[in-house]
Amino acid sequence: MYEKTFPNRRYKETIEFLEKVVPVKTTVLDLGVKNPFSELMEKHGYEVSNTNGEDLDLNTESVQKSDAEVVTAFEIFEHLVSPFNILRDIQAEKLVASVPLRLWFSPAYRSKTDKWDRHYHEFEDWQFDWLLEKAGWEIKKRHKWTNPVKKLGIRPFLRLFTPRYYAVYAERKK
Repeated sequence: MYEKTFPNRRYKETIEFLEKVVPVKTTVLDLGVKNPFSELMEKHGYEVSNTNGEDLDLNTESVQKSDAEVVTAFEIFEHLVSPFNILRDIQAEKLVASVPLRLWFSPAYRSKTDKWDRHYHEFEDWQFDWLLEKAGWEIKKRHKWTNPVKKLGIRPFLRLFTPRYYAVYAERKK
Protein backbone atom coordinates (compact mmCIF):
# COMPACT_ATOMS: atom_id res chain seq x y z
CA MET A 1 0.00 0.00 0.00
CA TYR A 2 2.83 2.43 0.79
CA GLU A 3 5.17 1.59 -2.05
CA LYS A 4 6.27 5.19 -2.63
CA THR A 5 5.56 7.00 0.64
CA PHE A 6 4.85 6.07 4.24
CA PRO A 7 2.45 8.26 6.26
CA ASN A 8 4.90 9.10 9.06
CA ARG A 9 3.27 12.37 10.06
CA ARG A 10 -0.27 10.92 10.01
CA TYR A 11 0.82 7.96 12.13
CA LYS A 12 2.65 10.22 14.60
CA GLU A 13 -0.33 12.56 15.02
CA THR A 14 -2.76 9.64 15.29
CA ILE A 15 -0.81 7.64 17.90
CA GLU A 16 -0.23 10.79 19.99
CA PHE A 17 -3.97 11.55 19.90
CA LEU A 18 -4.83 7.95 20.79
CA GLU A 19 -2.44 7.97 23.76
CA LYS A 20 -4.08 11.16 25.09
CA VAL A 21 -7.57 9.62 25.15
CA VAL A 22 -7.10 5.86 25.65
CA PRO A 23 -4.77 4.31 28.24
CA VAL A 24 -2.34 1.58 27.15
CA LYS A 25 -3.29 -2.04 27.89
CA THR A 26 -6.83 -1.23 26.64
CA THR A 27 -8.49 -3.83 24.39
CA VAL A 28 -9.08 -2.35 20.95
CA LEU A 29 -11.04 -3.53 17.93
CA ASP A 30 -9.45 -1.78 14.96
CA LEU A 31 -11.75 -1.64 11.95
CA GLY A 32 -9.98 -2.99 8.89
CA VAL A 33 -7.50 -5.78 8.40
CA LYS A 34 -4.21 -5.89 10.30
CA ASN A 35 -2.03 -3.09 8.99
CA PRO A 36 1.08 -1.11 9.91
CA PHE A 37 -0.90 1.19 12.20
CA SER A 38 -2.53 -1.65 14.15
CA GLU A 39 0.98 -3.05 14.62
CA LEU A 40 2.13 0.38 15.86
CA MET A 41 -0.72 0.41 18.39
CA GLU A 42 0.46 -2.99 19.66
CA LYS A 43 4.01 -1.67 20.00
CA HIS A 44 2.61 1.16 22.12
CA GLY A 45 0.95 -1.30 24.51
CA TYR A 46 -2.60 -1.69 23.19
CA GLU A 47 -4.23 -5.12 22.86
CA VAL A 48 -5.43 -4.96 19.26
CA SER A 49 -7.64 -7.22 17.18
CA ASN A 50 -8.82 -6.38 13.68
CA THR A 51 -11.82 -7.07 11.53
CA ASN A 52 -11.35 -9.61 8.74
CA GLY A 53 -11.77 -7.60 5.56
CA GLU A 54 -15.53 -8.06 5.38
CA ASP A 55 -17.64 -5.35 3.73
CA LEU A 56 -18.49 -3.25 6.78
CA ASP A 57 -21.36 -1.58 4.92
CA LEU A 58 -23.16 -4.92 4.75
CA ASN A 59 -21.75 -6.92 7.66
CA THR A 60 -21.44 -5.30 11.09
CA GLU A 61 -21.22 -8.55 13.05
CA SER A 62 -17.61 -7.91 14.09
CA VAL A 63 -18.56 -4.80 16.10
CA GLN A 64 -21.75 -6.34 17.41
CA LYS A 65 -19.96 -9.36 18.89
CA SER A 66 -16.74 -7.67 20.04
CA ASP A 67 -16.06 -7.19 23.73
CA ALA A 68 -13.26 -4.67 23.10
CA GLU A 69 -13.29 -1.59 25.31
CA VAL A 70 -12.59 0.75 22.38
CA VAL A 71 -13.19 0.64 18.64
CA THR A 72 -10.72 2.47 16.43
CA ALA A 73 -11.35 3.43 12.83
CA PHE A 74 -8.48 5.26 11.21
CA GLU A 75 -9.11 6.25 7.61
CA ILE A 76 -11.99 3.74 7.24
CA PHE A 77 -15.31 5.60 7.14
CA GLU A 78 -14.53 7.49 3.94
CA HIS A 79 -14.45 4.12 2.12
CA LEU A 80 -17.94 3.11 3.25
CA VAL A 81 -21.15 4.00 1.45
CA SER A 82 -23.02 4.06 4.77
CA PRO A 83 -20.76 4.46 7.81
CA PHE A 84 -23.89 5.16 9.89
CA ASN A 85 -24.70 1.42 10.10
CA ILE A 86 -21.42 0.32 11.62
CA LEU A 87 -21.28 3.37 13.92
CA ARG A 88 -24.74 2.56 15.25
CA ASP A 89 -23.92 -1.14 15.78
CA ILE A 90 -20.67 -0.69 17.74
CA GLN A 91 -21.07 -2.21 21.21
CA ALA A 92 -17.98 -0.59 22.76
CA GLU A 93 -18.59 2.54 24.80
CA LYS A 94 -15.63 4.41 23.27
CA LEU A 95 -14.59 5.24 19.72
CA VAL A 96 -11.45 6.84 18.29
CA ALA A 97 -11.69 7.59 14.60
CA SER A 98 -10.06 9.72 11.96
CA VAL A 99 -11.07 10.74 8.46
CA PRO A 100 -9.46 12.72 5.69
CA LEU A 101 -11.09 16.10 5.35
CA ARG A 102 -12.56 17.28 2.08
CA LEU A 103 -10.17 19.66 0.33
CA TRP A 104 -11.89 22.25 -1.82
CA PHE A 105 -8.90 22.34 -4.15
CA SER A 106 -8.57 18.59 -4.72
CA PRO A 107 -11.01 15.87 -5.87
CA ALA A 108 -11.88 12.82 -3.78
CA TYR A 109 -9.30 10.03 -3.91
CA ARG A 110 -9.95 7.10 -6.26
CA SER A 111 -7.54 4.30 -7.04
CA LYS A 112 -7.98 3.03 -10.57
CA THR A 113 -6.56 -0.42 -9.70
CA ASP A 114 -8.00 -1.26 -6.26
CA LYS A 115 -11.78 -1.04 -5.81
CA TRP A 116 -11.40 -0.92 -2.00
CA ASP A 117 -8.96 1.99 -2.15
CA ARG A 118 -11.50 4.67 -3.02
CA HIS A 119 -13.18 7.40 -1.03
CA TYR A 120 -16.95 7.46 -1.24
CA HIS A 121 -16.94 10.32 1.30
CA GLU A 122 -14.47 13.01 2.12
CA PHE A 123 -15.98 14.77 5.08
CA GLU A 124 -16.04 18.29 6.33
CA ASP A 125 -15.58 18.25 10.11
CA TRP A 126 -19.21 19.23 10.79
CA GLN A 127 -20.47 16.38 8.57
CA PHE A 128 -18.46 13.79 10.48
CA ASP A 129 -19.58 15.29 13.80
CA TRP A 130 -23.21 15.10 12.68
CA LEU A 131 -22.83 11.50 11.52
CA LEU A 132 -21.41 10.50 14.90
CA GLU A 133 -24.13 12.38 16.78
CA LYS A 134 -26.92 10.75 14.77
CA ALA A 135 -25.36 7.31 15.35
CA GLY A 136 -25.44 7.85 19.12
CA TRP A 137 -21.97 9.21 19.91
CA GLU A 138 -20.86 12.26 21.86
CA ILE A 139 -17.53 13.76 20.82
CA LYS A 140 -15.26 14.46 23.78
CA LYS A 141 -12.05 15.51 22.02
CA ARG A 142 -11.08 16.62 18.50
CA HIS A 143 -7.81 17.08 16.64
CA LYS A 144 -7.00 18.35 13.12
CA TRP A 145 -3.70 18.53 11.32
CA THR A 146 -2.19 19.40 7.96
CA ASN A 147 -0.33 17.09 5.61
CA PRO A 148 2.23 19.12 3.65
CA VAL A 149 3.86 17.52 0.62
CA LYS A 150 7.35 18.18 -0.71
CA LYS A 151 6.32 19.49 -4.11
CA LEU A 152 6.01 22.88 -5.75
CA GLY A 153 2.71 24.34 -6.84
CA ILE A 154 -0.51 25.90 -5.65
CA ARG A 155 -2.01 22.72 -4.17
CA PRO A 156 1.17 21.84 -2.22
CA PHE A 157 1.24 25.43 -0.92
CA LEU A 158 -2.41 25.18 0.21
CA ARG A 159 -1.63 21.88 1.99
CA LEU A 160 0.83 23.74 4.26
CA PHE A 161 -2.00 25.35 6.22
CA THR A 162 -5.23 23.53 5.22
CA PRO A 163 -6.11 20.72 7.66
CA ARG A 164 -6.21 17.34 5.90
CA TYR A 165 -7.04 14.95 8.75
CA TYR A 166 -9.59 15.04 11.53
CA ALA A 167 -9.56 12.73 14.55
CA VAL A 168 -12.17 12.40 17.27
CA TYR A 169 -12.58 10.61 20.57
CA ALA A 170 -16.24 9.88 21.28
CA GLU A 171 -18.24 8.04 23.89
CA ARG A 172 -21.59 6.33 23.47
CA LYS A 173 -24.42 8.63 24.59
CA LYS A 174 -26.07 7.42 27.77
